[in-house]
Amino acid sequence: MRDAQDKKAQCSRRSDYDIYLSGIHTGTMSRTEQWQGKRAVVTSDSQASILGIGTRYRQRAELSWSEATQEWITQAFHQQVSGFRARDMQVEFSDNGRAARVALDGEVTDYRSKDKALRDVDTLAIEMRRLLLKGRHQFALVRQASDAMEPYQFYVKSPQPSQQTPWGKLTLVPVEQTGAEEVTYYFAPELDYQLIKARYHGILLQGLIELNHYSSSCDSAS
Repeated sequence: MRDAQDKKAQCSRRSDYDIYLSGIHTGTMSRTEQWQGKRAVVTSDSQASILGIGTRYRQRAELSWSEATQEWITQAFHQQVSGFRARDMQVEFSDNGRAARVALDGEVTDYRSKDKALRDVDTLAIEMRRLLLKGRHQFALVRQASDAMEPYQFYVKSPQPSQQTPWGKLTLVPVEQTGAEEVTYYFAPELDYQLIKARYHGILLQGLIELNHYSSSCDSAS
């Protein structure tokens, strides 16, 4: 019985994105979520040309559900970047996500957040989706960056229709992020509230990632 329950709790999602910089297609990204009940491993792999430099980004993040605070929190993640802004970053979290130990190219720094959990970018997106499904219109989250804790405010805007290849007409829910980085995320209710695209509002470069393929064996409510 236990094995049957564990098998039922296993599922996966895969999302493939195109990457654009200032309107020019510069690369691709794939993201896979492997779920086992209330735990998951998320792997991301992207290759792009940034300012003429070939860059590869790889990350593996482990996350779980916190019964104590009823939220998704990061347990650990390992990020490797070659090319533009090259780095090797390994992070371990403790105290229900409120403390992080960051090893950046071998140099270790400890961080502590007073009240909000610190997360990697992938767990941040999963927590954003959960809050959207709960009907929240405004919320605050904190990302653990390579050399700082970055607090963000999020504002859910009115849904808007959009033609998205290959799905056709979808309803996209924009979520505006303010803080150290300004980003607008777009989630689609018709695709399990998955991230369809994200637009980065940079000073020098305007970045965009846009979904071109999505597959899932997970329950849409999970």
